[in-house]
Amino acid sequence: MMERKDSIALGIGLMLFFCLVAPLIDVSSKLAAQQVSSGTVTLWRYIWQGLLMLPVVLAMRLPMAMSRRAWGLTFLRGAVSALSTFCFVAAIRTMPIADALAIAFVEPFIILLIGHFLLNETVGPRRLGAAVVGFIGALFVIQPSFSVFGAVALLPLGTAFGFALYILITRQLSSEVHPVTMQLHTALTGTLVCLPVLAFGEVSGIDQLGFSWPHGIFWLWLFGVGFFATVSHMAMTYALGYAPASTLAPLHYFEMLSSTFFSYLVFSDFPDPLSWLGIAIIVASGLYLIHRERVTARKASGR
Repeated sequence: MMERKDSIALGIGLMLFFCLVAPLIDVSSKLAAQQVSSGTVTLWRYIWQGLLMLPVVLAMRLPMAMSRRAWGLTFLRGAVSALSTFCFVAAIRTMPIADALAIAFVEPFIILLIGHFLLNETVGPRRLGAAVVGFIGALFVIQPSFSVFGAVALLPLGTAFGFALYILITRQLSSEVHPVTMQLHTALTGTLVCLPVLAFGEVSGIDQLGFSWPHGIFWLWLFGVGFFATVSHMAMTYALGYAPASTLAPLHYFEMLSSTFFSYLVFSDFPDPLSWLGIAIIVASGLYLIHRERVTARKASGR
């Protein structure tokens, strides 16, 4: 029993570490995006992640081979991850990080709705109600941002949708692929997805989709994007191996606090009162959703 408690404590510690480090991905992205395009930031995120993960996979002697089905899902996982990353980077070029992250936090509600309407999962009215309230909270954040930044304020919804699909695909892959290898494959497929998109951006003249070479310290910011993404996501992966997802899920909202801190520290950005109201509604709805999922799980297990 003591070992189990120690294991859960380690999982909680790793999840809190994730929440502390993950905002540094956004800070590095926002700094890099002041010189290079959002597409370039997205591409280098996966290049650096792949270069960092390859020696880890080789050192652990993990198998690289996968079934055809797993390769197909891995490609989709890389594609939706790239979509999610691009939308967020394009948003925070101008928006405050905390505001964009708050909107992206509607991702659990999107997963719930996809499960209900597309996967025929049983979802009770209370959880559906929590999802609706969560989206209303997002509108409180989007409204002032939309009036200042225009349609850019809608991009974090693309991040939420992409990450929701990313989570659902990960669930399908988790029984077939080692989590460390999965991180490497995501980097490889994310890079492969980005290359033709950047080529299209160059041909079409869409600046944020095109490629631009970084100079000077901006190489450091791009490395920071890949480094902090690799470290934080590995911490979250191992956290889920030590503690149940139901225990760790509420801790994810700590990322809102650390994101607000780093955003204010580096860029002097701070959410306005209406945004804080929206953030509070999103967090409260998310925590209630987690509570209802626990209740449903207990009933299903007969406890």
